[in-house]
Amino acid sequence: MEERDWLILKVLYEKKNITKTAQSLYISQPSLTKRIQQIEKEFELAIINRGAKGVQFTPQGEYLVKCADEMLARLRQIKETVKNMNHEVSGTLRIGVSNYITRHKLPGLLKLFRAEFPKVKYKVVTGWSRDIFNLVYNRDVHIGIVRGDYQWSDSKQLLFEENICVTSNEAIELKDLPLLPRIQYETDATLKVLIDNWWTGTYSVPPLIEMEVDKADTCKEMVLNGLGYGILPSVLVEDHPELCRINLKDENGEPLVRNTWMFYHNESLEMKVVKEFVEFVKKLDFKNDI
Repeated sequence: MEERDWLILKVLYEKKNITKTAQSLYISQPSLTKRIQQIEKEFELAIINRGAKGVQFTPQGEYLVKCADEMLARLRQIKETVKNMNHEVSGTLRIGVSNYITRHKLPGLLKLFRAEFPKVKYKVVTGWSRDIFNLVYNRDVHIGIVRGDYQWSDSKQLLFEENICVTSNEAIELKDLPLLPRIQYETDATLKVLIDNWWTGTYSVPPLIEMEVDKADTCKEMVLNGLGYGILPSVLVEDHPELCRINLKDENGEPLVRNTWMFYHNESLEMKVVKEFVEFVKKLDFKNDI
């Protein structure tokens, strides 16, 4: 079987429809049908059944679909390894990056790296830190940059840490927070748990949430306009000295901080492009140089 045959099985299993699969892969329906028939001929068995509910895979077909992910990943690894066997740093670097880093740090980081290694190409995936963690854990990306602390047994690098702080446009006191309007925002689970645990360990009543927004950047803008206070990572508000900030501490009096990490598998360093990127990032003051 060729690489495109494995891809056909993977996409067809997701779409459960011949027409949609053909459109997704930019091939004609007759060509797709012919390829499926050739796969069935090669294995001397039926891999799909067509019915009123669309395409249904036989048990043998479902097994081949499971193999498709492994085969495609292996083929991709082989291509990347071959491309990186010469002395020139080239090939495609696959990076998974949390939403904040994508917006505020990644463009500058890639600009600096490209200036030194202009022949490198990039495939960037963005999302919540938990999703990025899963991507690098499953080797779907070479490098994962995540915010928050996760259990990771392979290679990692601490990029920077930031305080968690109560932020408002006028001076307030921590004892008054339960009576003041708070602006809530969507964030990843690790930060939410960190803030929630601090709150429940400090107050016996829930916060007075008067507004819910989509992300921390939006929360900051609402705070700037005097619509309430927010509990935010300090890196978001460092460029706004006019805002009042109170850095939070845990029950032991230690600052409440959030770490940003670079995760990667040590075996990935066999690829020159990954090794050079890791070494490049290690030399940076990630918080201040970008």
